[in-house]
Amino acid sequence: MLEQGRSELSASVVESWPIASVVDGRDELRERDWGREVAVIRVDSSRFGPESLSGLGQFSHLEVVFFFDRVPEEDIDRGARRVPGHEDEPTVGIFAQRSRRRPNRLGVSRCRLVAVDGLDVHVTGLDAVTGTPVLDIKPWVQEFGPLGDVRQPEWASELMRGYY
Repeated sequence: MLEQGRSELSASVVESWPIASVVDGRDELRERDWGREVAVIRVDSSRFGPESLSGLGQFSHLEVVFFFDRVPEEDIDRGARRVPGHEDEPTVGIFAQRSRRRPNRLGVSRCRLVAVDGLDVHVTGLDAVTGTPVLDIKPWVQEFGPLGDVRQPEWASELMRGYY
């Protein structure tokens, strides 16, 4: 029997443990110029050896899944809002945004792979700060990209100008 106010979906718990962390990169949270950022993702040596990254260096880009650990629970968005600093844009729901204030505080970033050195993965364009827990690293494969034409509202394009 479910507790009052809980849905069947929320009765499940998913645990995930970081496989790495950002050890060298931007220290401050800013919403601009991520494309110039150079960062190092260090894979946890207590759980993985260099062989876990074997072949990764053959790819040009990665998808990195990380945890927004600096977002307090009380700052999580569950409804709709305007993006701060963009009050002239429309109010949109949290699932129509890529905000760090997401219900599960998960971030996904596509970045350029520069080098793999032992358990250090050097990247550019990762929009996560030093100390961020990394939950997964995946090679970017073209065939996983969108099929067909991509569309997005103008406000999203405007918001992203200067982000990378």
